[in-house]
Amino acid sequence: MIILGVGNELKSDDGVGPFIIKNLMAENIESDRLLLIDSGTVPENFTGKIRKENPSHVIIVDACLMGCRPGDIRIVDKDDFTNIGISTHSMSLSYFVKYLERDTDFKIIFVGIEPETMDWGANPTENVEKAAFDFIKIIKGIL
Repeated sequence: MIILGVGNELKSDDGVGPFIIKNLMAENIESDRLLLIDSGTVPENFTGKIRKENPSHVIIVDACLMGCRPGDIRIVDKDDFTNIGISTHSMSLSYFVKYLERDTDFKIIFVGIEPETMDWGANPTENVEKAAFDFIKIIKGIL
């Protein structure tokens, strides 16, 4: 399994994906069954690595405008990407997912966390940080 954190750490809640990856790395839970990737705002730079690893699952975590309360966590269907606001990246995540799915068998799960703000700031807001730690607990429970 690969967990891919996506987002801009300089824009408060937009950095929730990398925030989660850094905290998971600090817990030393990476293994031959789990690879953690902080892709920042360029997840497309990691397509080769993801394909080479050929994981059973890729979980993409990113800030996502879903019209929920800040900190709400949702699994977002790839067909709904056009109906939601996904944080700022150099490549559309829908295109990124379609590219990864081409000629592969792994499952891709997109986890969106509703941001409170994506203004300049080094840390997630309180609700989003709590959601990030809740997500980390879930991942640790699965492992």
